[in-house]
Amino acid sequence: MKYRLSPSILAVDFGRLAAEIANVEKAGASYLHFDVMDGHFVPSISFGMPVLRAVRACTRLPLDVHLMIEEPERYLRDFRESGADLITVHVEAVRHLHRIVTGVRELGARAGVALNPATPLCMLDYILSEVDLVLIMSVNPGFGGQEFIPASLGKIRELKRLREERGLSFEIEVDGGIGLSNAQDVIRAGADVIVAGTSVFGGDIGENVRGFQKIFEACEKESLL
Repeated sequence: MKYRLSPSILAVDFGRLAAEIANVEKAGASYLHFDVMDGHFVPSISFGMPVLRAVRACTRLPLDVHLMIEEPERYLRDFRESGADLITVHVEAVRHLHRIVTGVRELGARAGVALNPATPLCMLDYILSEVDLVLIMSVNPGFGGQEFIPASLGKIRELKRLREERGLSFEIEVDGGIGLSNAQDVIRAGADVIVAGTSVFGGDIGENVRGFQKIFEACEKESLL
């Protein structure tokens, strides 16, 4: 499928971690999104390498690790060795972005860069050709269950236009406030990967994942017309 779902385990029932991950994998999710928060770059504290290792042990899905932390360069190797397949850092949290992106790739992982809602795309002008993924935050990072920021749609469209103009192939991932009611708008704007937490893990996981897949299929057919 052209479009992919990356369920965020921030919303998982940790008492049933392995079972819920098995459910999203069986239902057809493409990635698992792993939100790491340090209590400094964002207000909340989430989890780190031990939980990532536990997740790695119970799934074959690629692990999409989103570092919402200061000084992420200190932990790249630890996260890679704990099972990360894709490591995304925030442009707002680093001084030497090119060095970090290069370092992630040298570790054998795919490299992503994330932008907060108020951060302009021009911050990525000289790194876009080096990244595998750009993550557009459609809420202010730090908490699950927030409402989607509508202005994010214009930012996604502009990023897609830049990708096409420059002949690049990075994925566009969008994270924050996305559910079945607005996923189609986000895909139409240019997203390739949708991150969803409560809208996947709240209720019937299989039914929720299949709901996203139906939207992806409709958007794929629409794009071929």
